[in-house]
Amino acid sequence: MKRVKLLMISSVLLFISACVTINVYFPAAEAEDAASKIVNKIIGEDDNSSINVENPQGLNFNPLSFFISSAHAEVNINISSPAIVEITNRMKARYESRLKTFLDQGIIGFSNQGFIQILDAKKLGLKDRQKAKKLVADENRDRKALYRELAVANGHPDWEDAIQSVFVKQWQKQAHTGWKYQDASGTWQTK
Repeated sequence: MKRVKLLMISSVLLFISACVTINVYFPAAEAEDAASKIVNKIIGEDDNSSINVENPQGLNFNPLSFFISSAHAEVNINISSPAIVEITNRMKARYESRLKTFLDQGIIGFSNQGFIQILDAKKLGLKDRQKAKKLVADENRDRKALYRELAVANGHPDWEDAIQSVFVKQWQKQAHTGWKYQDASGTWQTK
């Protein structure tokens, strides 16, 4: 009986000491860097480099830490999957062909949801209004696809909303002087 208890206790302690916890967190700083590179590629200089960053281990006190080791999964922010490259190339071509003009004129601005929005369609003729509406729809479809694809390409579809939030900040931060953007409260500002 004593041997059985000792064997059970030994087995439980061996099991506990062999446990490894993998913590995967949303790598906000790495995502900001990736978003900055993508936004810069679309509305600025072309930078196709990808980011490989190891997740630093945090300092969390756990009384079982003597028995359970904590390992953090390595996080690679992939910004160069074929789908991401295709989407960003379409967005860059759209920006260069027509979107930049509408942004410069204040007709279109960056919303606080990571998309673009028509602000002043009255500045456009009827024919150009239809083009602007199609341009906005195409751009917003690609932006939504980009946020989704970044999350999926990095193995975390659940990161889509967080990635979108990071892009909201980058679109605003890299907006050119004179462009319109919507602040967190919904008020339109001019950079």
